[in-house]
Formats: sequence, C-alpha cells, structure tokens
Amino acid sequence: MMEEVNDVSSVLTVHGDSIKVTEALQDGDALTFIIVSQKLSGTGEYHVDRTYDDFEWLQQHLFTQDDVPGIQGVIFPPLPTRPHVNASAKVMKQLGFLALGEWQPYCRALETFLRQVSNHSVLSTNQAVEVFLTSSDPPGRQKIKKTIFNRLSQAVEEKRKEGHKDVDEFFQTERDLNLLLTGSTRAAAEKFLDVVLAEQKISTACGHFSAALHLCVEQGEDPEKKAFTRVCAQLSEVFDSMKKSTRSFAVNDMNTLGLGLDLHSRYQEAEKEMLFRRTCKMVELENARKNVEKAKPVKKAAMEEVKKAAEAEFQQICQVAKQEIVQFEQTRVDMMQKSLVQWCEKQLVTAKESADIFSHHLQAFKAMV
Repeated sequence: MMEEVNDVSSVLTVHGDSIKVTEALQDGDALTFIIVSQKLSGTGEYHVDRTYDDFEWLQQHLFTQDDVPGIQGVIFPPLPTRPHVNASAKVMKQLGFLALGEWQPYCRALETFLRQVSNHSVLSTNQAVEVFLTSSDPPGRQKIKKTIFNRLSQAVEEKRKEGHKDVDEFFQTERDLNLLLTGSTRAAAEKFLDVVLAEQKISTACGHFSAALHLCVEQGEDPEKKAFTRVCAQLSEVFDSMKKSTRSFAVNDMNTLGLGLDLHSRYQEAEKEMLFRRTCKMVELENARKNVEKAKPVKKAAMEEVKKAAEAEFQQICQVAKQEIVQFEQTRVDMMQKSLVQWCEKQLVTAKESADIFSHHLQAFKAMV
C-alpha cells in the first residue's frame, strides 16, 4: 500500500486534457476503472487502475488542504455518486444517466472529474493528484480527518446557517440564484432521463414485435399465405429498423444533453456546498465579533486576535469564491452550449439516416402492391 501523501506543491507530469477513463472492469460487485494519461515528456503514457475508494481518497486530500489560503472558496469538481453493481431502484435513480450504457457514461463522468481537477490552478498542485494519476500502486486507504468539506448534514444548526442573511449582496444574489438553478437543473435532468428511459422501452418493444412477426411466417405454395408471409417479413424489417433508430436516439440523448444536464446538476450542488461553507465562516466571524464585544478585559486581547484571524480567513475565502463563481458561470454556459450543440448534431444525423432507411422500406412496400 502506498505511503501517506503530504499535501505539498508539485507539478503534474501528465497532460490534463489527455486523461481518459477507458473502461470499467467488473469483478463480482466491485468495479475497477482503467485510467490512461499522456506524459508531458512525450515518452509514453501512464496506465493505472483505480477503485471508487481511490477516487474518494483523492477527493478527501483535495478537501483537507487547510494550509491553502481561501481553499474553502473553491468550487470543487463534483465526484459522481458511488456506483453499485446490481443496485436497487433507489440507487439507480440517484445515479441517473450514469447508470446507463454499461458504465460508459459513468467512466466519462469520472474522466471529466479528473480533467477538471488536473486543470484547476489550485487543486492540481496537490501531490495526491500526481500520485493518483501516475503511481502503479493503489493509493492508501487510511482514514482522513473530517473537515467542513464533508457532505452537508441535516443538522438543525447547519440549516440555520444555510438560511442566514448574507453581508455581501453579490453572494446573497448568487445564493438565491443557486437555490433556484439547483432545483430546476435537477428536475430537468430527471425529466430528460424519463425521455431516454421511454426511448429504451420503445426500442425494446419494437424488437419484440419484430421477432413476433417472424412467427407469422408460413411455408407453402398457397398464394395468400405467401403474400401474408411477405408482408410479415417486410413489417418485421420495419420494426427492426425502428428498434435501431429509437435506440440510437436514446444513446445520443444520453451521451450529449443527458450527461450535460447531469454534470450541470452536480456542479450546482458543488457551488451550493461552497456557498454554504462560506456562510458558515461568515457566521463564525459574526460570533467572533460578538465575543469581542462581550469579553472581559482580561480576555479582550485574545478574543481580538481570534476575530482578526477569522476576518483574514473570511476575506481570503470571499476573494477565491468570487473568482470561482465568475469562472463557473462562464464554464456553465460553455458546458450547456456544447451539450446542446452535440445533441442537435447527433439527432440530425440519426434522423437523416432513419429517414433514408424508412424511405427504402416504403419503396419496398410499394413494390409489393
């Protein structure tokens, strides 16, 4: 097992944009992901295999960089929900699009996560990223201390802080917008997933009906039976084409707009967590100021130092957070635009191919008359 990683600055030896999660290998209920990346030296590639626990190990190392000024203002690239083989319907619903396509969409989501981490000016300097991408040994499984970066709990105190009025209009506006977009984006992803699942069901039904029509084929010289057989055979081909066409539309929907909406939704949640972390620090600062006002003379100096430290930390977080939000808003637009363009292009190509095939079937029916 690999030794403990110290969070010190390092330079990645791989091209961030070259990172690929090529496949998911299944061993019983466990999944292992193969990650390939090109060396900056141009002398070859790194090939490593990682489990989901390894991804969580990396994420926790990114979360616990307490020595990095303003780190709590970073919008961390969202890691997908843990995959489960033969999962329940509830778990599959949580995974959404990532549970379709024999884990190929999930591999793409992990690939996106790694690329975004590797291209982030702050996160990419963490040595754990280099270790994760290049070491032939698996990362350690040691427990890492918990910090505020852990998932939002349902504690009453945290809910109270979450609704605390902001002292900065910029962040209050962003919090209100994020609350609206988080719910809307999640709902859009769920509705579009319903469309894809319906397309898959239609494709399967067309396949079954195509196979059933073959059962109507009869041998013999009876002219009526021969004519009926030709019609059934031709209809079987039509429904088989409908099966393939609908399946293509479903795959296109999943791999373009579907994954785009999924990523958008998870990123909105990531921004929500960042804004919540900042709100917690804001409440801590307000409490520190109140403590200074209430402190007795003997403790006044100590409380003042605590307040100054809280103010400096909060200012650093706000500075980083503003930069992250501005960049995120542009990235969010670019991501959705790219997904929509890809979706339209794929749909147009598939529609044209389907139209050509069905035109051929139509001519075949006309020839039978």
